[in-house]
Amino acid sequence: MFCNNITTSALTRSRRLSIQAMALRLLSRRTLGSRILSYRSSLASLHSHATSFGFQQVKEEEKSKLVGNVFTNVASSYDIMNDVMSAGLNRLWKERLVGKLSPFAGMKHLDVAGGTGDVAFRIFDAFNSVKRRALRKVDEASHEETQIYVCDINPNMLNAGKQRAAERGLRDNKSLVWVEGDAEALSFDDNSMDGYTIAFGIRNVTHIEKAIAEAYRVLKRGGRFLCLELSHVDIPVFKELYDLYSFQVIPNLGELIAGDRDSYQYLVESVRRFPPQERFAKMIGDAGFEKVEYENLVGGVVAIRDVKWAVHVHWTCPNGQISLLDIIFFKSKLYQVQIVQTKLDHSKWAFRGVQLKNQC
Repeated sequence: MFCNNITTSALTRSRRLSIQAMALRLLSRRTLGSRILSYRSSLASLHSHATSFGFQQVKEEEKSKLVGNVFTNVASSYDIMNDVMSAGLNRLWKERLVGKLSPFAGMKHLDVAGGTGDVAFRIFDAFNSVKRRALRKVDEASHEETQIYVCDINPNMLNAGKQRAAERGLRDNKSLVWVEGDAEALSFDDNSMDGYTIAFGIRNVTHIEKAIAEAYRVLKRGGRFLCLELSHVDIPVFKELYDLYSFQVIPNLGELIAGDRDSYQYLVESVRRFPPQERFAKMIGDAGFEKVEYENLVGGVVAIRDVKWAVHVHWTCPNGQISLLDIIFFKSKLYQVQIVQTKLDHSKWAFRGVQLKNQC
């Protein structure tokens, strides 16, 4: 009897220990598993929400703050540094950009990341030049007020632009509208703009695809998307010299003129992280744009992407014939494009086109 009690007690203790051991093992596995899952989750979170800030990898929410700090620091010397770094060539590049745009009366244009007004003032001057030379036929749209919206996410850059506008006597000009806004989430309506420009700005956004999609959304059919951006040099020997200048000279110029070496080190690095010309052109096409073209300047130091918001449609004739036409939408009318634009005057191709009606 006594022996049986001992045996029963031992078995009971053994079972308890066994159950406790199993519980500890289960708890340990769950704890370890949760830690592993938490670790993996944190890694996945970092990986899925990481982006580049120059050569650094940072969280997406950090990049906008870092880029904001860069432009807050350089706002007052931004245009001067552009002149110095490019030996004045940036002025010619912007003139080339605006020349492709061909402003017209009643135009609604959006210049993104253009806070200092450098591109907007050129568009404004080009429009006034067209008016003075009376190159455009007066029609039903000419009474509409031309408006150029200067959009920038950084208030310091906008303040620099407003100050320059005041110096030009344009402080109260209604054609220039200054808007604080994000290229990835524009506050403008769909199909509201005739033109969209962005110069040296798109490589600084966190999600380039979103910025392009927003450009596509706000542009009217027949609108123009133009992007001027530092790009990739495609000439081997020149590339080596350009890299040497970029990494050894530009940051030192930034420190000397703007008192900010780090911001211009970021500029140099951000150019190297920006997609090459062909890949960026594909990104524009993927957003829905057609006829994406780009022009390399100075061997690819910069490139201008020129996109016409065009569509292809099938036109059915009364006699049953079907033809494929390239058409454009211009001032709410349809035109068949017969010639390639070769001159700066936007009307040279718009008014030589054949207006389409419901007939062949």
